[in-house]
Amino acid sequence: MDEEYDVIVLGTGLTECILSGIMSVKGKKVLHMDRNSYYGAESASITPLEDLYKRFSLPGKPPESMGRGRDWSVDLIPKFLMANGQLVRMLLITQVTRYLDFKVIEGSYVYKKGAIYKVPVTETEALASIYNPVEIL
Repeated sequence: MDEEYDVIVLGTGLTECILSGIMSVKGKKVLHMDRNSYYGAESASITPLEDLYKRFSLPGKPPESMGRGRDWSVDLIPKFLMANGQLVRMLLITQVTRYLDFKVIEGSYVYKKGAIYKVPVTETEALASIYNPVEIL
């Protein structure tokens, strides 16, 4: 590479993406790189499910009962953004949103002690989970 850049940003975490976006919007020539084969550093969403097995060196492959691997997108660190929060406005201004998808979620799950659990979202689910956690896998 014999190109010249004003800024070189290493890593594709949220901070690096915002920095890269700000520099780009300000007219800087930016080279943005990551050593990983996926985008988003420790905040990445891993798809397909087979890649998650590779990432964590899990033996075998996902069970067929889990469906198609492409139907899964597993966040390494779950993230929720308030729809009208300051972070969302910053993401819009810096145009980092070109690399993000905003969606209404259908459910959220956590992995704990070898099992996947649904995160309660209603008062009824929350009270039930205190006394009787529901394992889904």
